[in-house]
Amino acid sequence: MPPLLLRAALPALMTLPALIALPAVASAQERPVAGVQRLSGDATDARPLPLQVGGRVAPGTDASTRYRRQWPGTYFEAAFRGPAVDMVVGPGDVSLRIAIDGAAPIALVRPAPGRYRLTAPSAGRHRVRIDVVSESQAGPTAFGGLFAPAGTTPLPAPANRPRSIEFIGDSHTVGYGNTSTTRDCTEAQVWETTNTAQGIAGQLSRRYDAAYRVNAISGRGIVRNYGGMAATTIPDAYPYALFDGQTPANDVGWQPQVIVIALGTNDFSTPLKPGERWKTRDALHADYEARYVRFVQDLRRRSPDAFFVLWATDLADGEIVREVAKVGATLRAAGEKRLAVVPVTGLAFAGCHFHPSVADDAKIAAAIGQAIDGRKDVWGR
Repeated sequence: MPPLLLRAALPALMTLPALIALPAVASAQERPVAGVQRLSGDATDARPLPLQVGGRVAPGTDASTRYRRQWPGTYFEAAFRGPAVDMVVGPGDVSLRIAIDGAAPIALVRPAPGRYRLTAPSAGRHRVRIDVVSESQAGPTAFGGLFAPAGTTPLPAPANRPRSIEFIGDSHTVGYGNTSTTRDCTEAQVWETTNTAQGIAGQLSRRYDAAYRVNAISGRGIVRNYGGMAATTIPDAYPYALFDGQTPANDVGWQPQVIVIALGTNDFSTPLKPGERWKTRDALHADYEARYVRFVQDLRRRSPDAFFVLWATDLADGEIVREVAKVGATLRAAGEKRLAVVPVTGLAFAGCHFHPSVADDAKIAAAIGQAIDGRKDVWGR
């Protein structure tokens, strides 16, 4: 959909493949950044660092594709002793943020596949984190891992955080264009200003020092995608590690204490079109409510102790938040007790194509946090 049409539909929450398959821009090695240096050749004697991986990944086929990923918000953490660590980037367009010892992150945008030297501030003990902040609907990207060059010693991976949160949603959860200073964005600017780590997931997880996982795709809904777009909905994409409908997610060991869901804007922000399977808005409502309830109940069976937060904005003249409230009421009537429904109002939608900005993300995270803090048993206290 052209940007003009996106601007015309204020709550547009889509990222079509055309928006993801962007024209090439200057790669990172053409724009040197302090602390990151592109290296030539492979380091066959470098020792791999044990990693703490956030988000769903699938195994690759070689050293440069050790981890394949497509859901947003993936991150890799490791520890080492020494002056530097090497990072191997595989194929695929990504925007990375690299932080050593919690310092301000260094941006590495669309790096060419290869090996990069990350320089530490000293030769002591360090912790490094690599965040993928961009969306990758068009196809998986790959990460080859972190390695210790000569003079650096791998250390055990950072310990698992005792708290964990899963986020399920659409472009609001992705952080679509949230760092933009204007609503009027080109397709390239949408991609470049999307930052999941500065979005709701990143902000709320930092509040609780929680591990997190983001299972969100822009433009997708519970039963209907933006504008009636023919593509997999979130409940149907959810079981897979990649968006191919074939690579199953390995969620063994993942037991989030909180599951935050925001879905419905794409179901309701555009009028029904001829040829769609719902003949009336009431039929769409009924289908949405039933499928959303089943989705949460399926998640409940996987995570029996999790606290669910269903949040919604007041877009679409309040249709979204009303429908989410009905879902919450149905779940409670069926016996669900660990659940909060959180309406969020007063957002500026100053990001690309009238999406939430980072400031809006902070308001949303605060509202969700208030619901979490209102329960004394969320974190196992």
